[in-house]
Order: sequence, then structure tokens, then C-alpha cells
Amino acid sequence: MAFLRAVIRCNGSRKLGISIYNLQSNKSAKFRVCLPLQNYTPIAAKSALASASATDITENSGTGSSFGSRRDPLDTGFDNPKASFKSKTTWEVLRAYIVYTLCSSSYLVENNMQLMKLMKAVLGEKMFTLLMKGTFYGHFVAGEDQYKIVPTLKRLRSFGVKPILDYSVEEDLSQEEAEKREYEGSVSEAQKEAPNATSEAEKKRSSEATSIGGEMPQYNVNKTFADRRYKVSSARTYFYLNEATCERNVEVFQDCLHAVAGATYGTGITAVKMTALGRPQLLLQLSEVIMRARRFVSDVIGGKGNVIGQKLSPEQLEKKLEQAGIQDVKKFLEKVTKDSEGVIHLFPWSGIVDENFELSDTFRVPSLKEGRMVRLISQLSKKEEEMFRNMIRRINTLVKTAQELDVRIMIDAEQTYFQPAISRITLEMMRKYNKDKAIVFNTYQCYLKEALNEVTTDLDQAKRQNFYFGAKLVRGAYIDQERARAAALGYPDPTNPTYEATSDMYHRTFTECLRRIKDLKDKGEPNKIGIMIASHNEDTVRFAIEKMKEIGVSPEDKVICFGQLLGMCDYITFPLGQAGYSAYKYIPYGPVNEVLPYLSRRAQENKGVLKKIKKEKKLLMKELLRRLRSGKIFYKPNGTYTPV
Repeated sequence: MAFLRAVIRCNGSRKLGISIYNLQSNKSAKFRVCLPLQNYTPIAAKSALASASATDITENSGTGSSFGSRRDPLDTGFDNPKASFKSKTTWEVLRAYIVYTLCSSSYLVENNMQLMKLMKAVLGEKMFTLLMKGTFYGHFVAGEDQYKIVPTLKRLRSFGVKPILDYSVEEDLSQEEAEKREYEGSVSEAQKEAPNATSEAEKKRSSEATSIGGEMPQYNVNKTFADRRYKVSSARTYFYLNEATCERNVEVFQDCLHAVAGATYGTGITAVKMTALGRPQLLLQLSEVIMRARRFVSDVIGGKGNVIGQKLSPEQLEKKLEQAGIQDVKKFLEKVTKDSEGVIHLFPWSGIVDENFELSDTFRVPSLKEGRMVRLISQLSKKEEEMFRNMIRRINTLVKTAQELDVRIMIDAEQTYFQPAISRITLEMMRKYNKDKAIVFNTYQCYLKEALNEVTTDLDQAKRQNFYFGAKLVRGAYIDQERARAAALGYPDPTNPTYEATSDMYHRTFTECLRRIKDLKDKGEPNKIGIMIASHNEDTVRFAIEKMKEIGVSPEDKVICFGQLLGMCDYITFPLGQAGYSAYKYIPYGPVNEVLPYLSRRAQENKGVLKKIKKEKKLLMKELLRRLRSGKIFYKPNGTYTPV
């Protein structure tokens, strides 16, 4: 797609020591070596650069054209083993079958991390590394660094698939350490100083906030759920340590932005988790403010949701407030964000991307119960206000870097108690930076009951404020944790009740996006909305393809793309890429010993999708037998496809 031609996801570490900032064949090609290097020498660096030249990686990619290249018919039943695995050697097909067989064992999966550590202790470092490269690591991870993954990138591209790079090194924290970090990062400075004493002023402020929307326990940290990895197998988790750690994370993401500027065949994307960039307490409090503001709209106007959907003029809002018995609201109304169609936001959210934004002085609304203006957020200390400004500064730094390098940033979705704040900051970054093209993207989890409403509201804002909108649609990574937390803390479960309901939500959300894409296309404004279908569900992929045909959006429009993880659902990704659709693989890489947590999560995730494993194993066995019968045991992949 036009602004998703290449994607990079880098949540990694600077431990690798070397970054490729530009691997494209142009006169300004350059690289940067970050010292000190680990297990790396200057001679090796020169050799790697020589072997990782642009001609090694790209094949006629400079033109950016895919028209006239080879295209195969697409079997939308995804039952063609030859098309699925023609990019693999026979050994790789056999290895995949072995790995999926092991993933079918409940005992191995549930104890995988302990077993891997035991094997490492028994076999020693060298033998353990060889064993992992021959099994799980070799199947799910492309290589140890940006140079060793080059052959994988070349082969993927030759079979019509583009890369999404993911430096997959993760901290292996104990549960105790994770809980400690999360709890300390989620309580206010006042609570830390006097956990059992609350001032009268603080009690009054808390009572004021509660008068708008009542109690909201979901936006308070709870020790039982302080380890945010609880019941989560498919998402990386950052735990706040201090501001210095957040600054280091910015440096890591900046390295990724520089790498993606030249390493992935055109414009790329770096995925960022906002919890890596600031104190979680601030996201919790801002999320609570947003939800209380929505309750305020319901109380004053009736209905449900954001004020933007009400098409209410400032004069009508003033009248509603007067009817509710609230006078002297001129100052409040002066700050609302509005356009010719009516009020867009109750607060001057555009100021949130200003690094001088003060949280405590901004979020005040007229209370129907109190009959006066009340504060929706507890008073923050000067230190906490500074921390918030630091977080916004870090996000601005990353987006500005992306803008300068002509690459993109995709903000990952996280838990619902953080998500209102994450989405609001992301949308304001879109408004600020997505003026001429999509630079900032948001992620939407369709297991949530409000997913369609959230996407529709954000599309409305993009339309009314005239900026480009980009989104990744996923089912979501936190559903089991969300359900358990809601039940324990006594607030409504935010998730859809069944898998089928989640699929329906996904399909309806995608259809709404597609409908708006077609409307813009018909009006001569193509490429203002772009969507990634990030799903391993073949029914959802099939639905998207059929809906594209029905509505009249073609692969060549470059506004819809599909993405799956390396080592998972090859029977979906490769046939799509070979048929001319925009298809991606998330390509994890990193040293063997440092990606064990990632491999552990992949094993657990595969255990949860046994139906998919069963189908992939069946197709792998068919391909093995086909090669045996046709005498192609030593088949060597040699693709002739060009990705969209």
C-alpha cells in the first residue's frame, strides 16, 4: 500500500551495537556503528556491510512498481501446500512440521521456559544454541542481527512478501520484580509519601471527580494485576523503572527509525508502545479523565460516547448546561474544540502535543451535582507534570524523526485502562503530523465492545480536521487479563462475550473503514485512509478479500495490507503475496539467549490455536509427500515475484 510498503517493528535494545541506517543503493548510503560492540569486530562489520549491500537485498525495488510482474491465482480456501511452502527448503518444511508437533504438547508448552533453561544448563551454551537454531529459533526467528537476516529478507521478497522487522530481545523479569516496578510506577507521588493519609483537599478533589461518572476502579493500579504479563502470551510488556530508562527506549526507537529509513525497500513503519515512553500513572489518570468526560456528555446531552458524534454547536451546549442549572460557563466554552459542524472536543486536546501542557489546570467541567466547575484529575505534583511533559516530548521526538526520515510510526494498543489516553495522544499526533501523508498510525483491538465506535469516532475526527488516518486492526492480546481484572475489581467487562462476537466486530469495523476508503476514492481523495489486517484467522482474511472486491477496492490501490508472524500461517501470507496482495511477515531477530521470552510466548500462542496448527501440519505433510513423490527432496527456493 502507498504508505505501508514496508514496515519495521523495533522494540529492542541497543545491545546489538550496530545499526544499518541506509542499505538502499544511492550515493548517500551510510551506516553507523554504535560502540561498544558485543561479539562484533570492525573486520566483521566491513564484511557484513559488503555482503548486505543494496543489490543483495533489493531486486529492482527502486522503481516501486509491481505492475506486469508475476501473479498467481489466489486459492481463497488457503489449501494449496505448494503455494504455501514454495519459499522453503525441504529441511525447513520438515523443521516446521516438527516445531508444530512440539507446540501441540501441553506439557512442553506450559513448561517451555523452564525446559529451555534446563537444556541450556545441561548442553552448554554452544550445543543449546545449535539445538535452538535447528528447531524453535530457526523457525520463528530470522537471525541474530540485521546482517544475518538479509538472506531471509531477500527470499521473502522474491516470493512476494515484505518484511516487518522486530528486534525481539525482552527483559526476563521475575513476577515479583514486575509487580514492584508496575506498582511503584502507577501510584502518585502523594500516595508514595503518605500511603495511608489523604489530605482534606485531596478528598475534596476525589469527591469532585467522582461526581462525574461515579467510581471507576479500573483506572487504579491493583497489586493482583500489577504484573501485566498475566494471561498475556502474544504481546511484549514494558515495566517502568525510571525516566532514564524511558530516555534509553527513545534512543532504541530512534535507531529503529534510522534503520527502517533504508533497510526495507521504501517507506517503513516503526511500532512503539507508549508505556515504554513514560510513567504508567499518567496514562491511567488521563484515561480516567477521558472516560469521565464521556460520562459528562451523557449526563448533559444524553446518549453515549464522545461529543463529536452529537453534532452539537457551542450555543446548543451552552443552552443544555443552562437547562441543567449551571451558569457562567463562558470560560469553559471558550476552550472547547469546534468547527463549522459543531463541538469536536470538550477540552483543547491539541494542546496535549505541546510540551508545556499542564494537566491539572486543563480538565475542568461544570458538574450537574455540584453546580460548579470541578476538576476531573487529581492534583499532580510539579514532578509528575514534568514527567508528563517528558513523555510528550519523547513522542514528539520520535514522530519528528520519522517525519524527517520519511518513515512511519505505529502506536501499539495496550490494556483498556491505558488505551483511552494512548488513543487520544495518538490521534492528536496524527492531527499534528499527518497533514500531507500518514506518518502516525493507531492500533484497534476488536475484542473490545467499543472497537467500532472508537474507529468511527476517530475517522470522523480525521475527516473534520482533515488529516490522514492509518490503523492496524487486530483481535487483541489482553482479553483473558481484561476479563479477569474486570471480574475481580467489579467493573463491566469491556470485551466481547464470544470469539464469534469478536470476529463480527472485526468484520464490521473493517467494512466501515473500507466503505470510507471507497467514498474518498470516488471523490478523488485516495490514500487518505490505510488499514492493516493483522490477523492469523483465515476467515477474516477471506472476508477482507471478498469485501474489497464487493466494494471496489483493489490491491493496486495500496490502501489495504495483510500481516502475519514469521513461522505462523505461511499458508495465508505467501499465497496472498504471490497473488498480488500487499502481504507482510513480522520478522523477529536477536541473539538466541536473549529472545527466549519471545520464543516462549510464540509456543504458548500456538498452543492456543490448535485448529490452525492442525491445518498447517496437514499442509506441511502434503508438501513433504509431494516433494518425495516428485523427486524434489533437494528443492532450492528461487522466487520470481515482486511485492506490491
